Amino acid sequence: MDVIDAHHHVWDLSVRDQPFLAQPHLAPLRRNFLLADLEPDAAAQGVTSTVLVQTVAEPGETPEMLALAAGSRLIAGVVGWVNLEAPDVADAIDALRRLPGGGLLVGIRHPVLVEPDPDWLTRPTVLRGLAAVAEAGLVYDVVAAGAQLRAAVAAARATPQLTFVLDHLGNPELRAEADGSWASALRAFAALPNTLGKLSGFLGEPPADAQEGPPAPGSAAPTAHLWPYYEIALSTFGPQRLMFGSDWPVSTLTMRYADIAATARTLTAGLSPDERAAVFHGTARRGYRLGQTR
Repeated sequence: MDVIDAHHHVWDLSVRDQPFLAQPHLAPLRRNFLLADLEPDAAAQGVTSTVLVQTVAEPGETPEMLALAAGSRLIAGVVGWVNLEAPDVADAIDALRRLPGGGLLVGIRHPVLVEPDPDWLTRPTVLRGLAAVAEAGLVYDVVAAGAQLRAAVAAARATPQLTFVLDHLGNPELRAEADGSWASALRAFAALPNTLGKLSGFLGEPPADAQEGPPAPGSAAPTAHLWPYYEIALSTFGPQRLMFGSDWPVSTLTMRYADIAATARTLTAGLSPDERAAVFHGTARRGYRLGQTR
């Protein structure tokens, strides 16, 4: 079965700083993670295509990602960044598409997680920018958590012509019992016809109270604590609206790439072949319109 990794990053700290890595718990990630580092691990897991996702809210990163994708057989799409509140959003997207690799631009993302305003996504200026993203035929990746998920629901409802992809299932804290407010927001988001969910990020997360590091070589990746969250996502989105993503290299904090893939396979083992195909490649290909001329 072909596999599309619908969510990963790369960075070269000699070219561009990654300010989010200043967080103390992310110290192991303060080094270069290049596409050449990912390629052998992805190939070993049957990954034939990937979606490269932005990490910083500045204009220089997306052209670099597009150029990288243009020279890669692995990267099938790029989720980049533009200033959604700027009045020239449409022009900025058009300029990106004229660059080398610009035809591989499939979506836009903004790091809503760092916005102090939980209602940032519903600002009139942002909604105007999201409408421009839709007009360009792109999707919008939502990276949000907590109270920000309510704004994501409102934004998706206000922009029905735009497909919203929820990264990391809204970043829930993986406790023994799923948080009711997260589950409620997820259900409201998934109830909208223009939304998709991404099984990324949380696949590599240990329980919220765990103190353990990565599994020992050859050991099985833990999955029991993931089941309540996976089952809520499956029951709300359904397999035809869920997609797999590794969140590499952030996921290397706790798991190897092979463990992330194994966890996804374990969680989806009860699905039919067609349903698993949707999760592992169909939803991403359809949602991001991968392989289509732009």
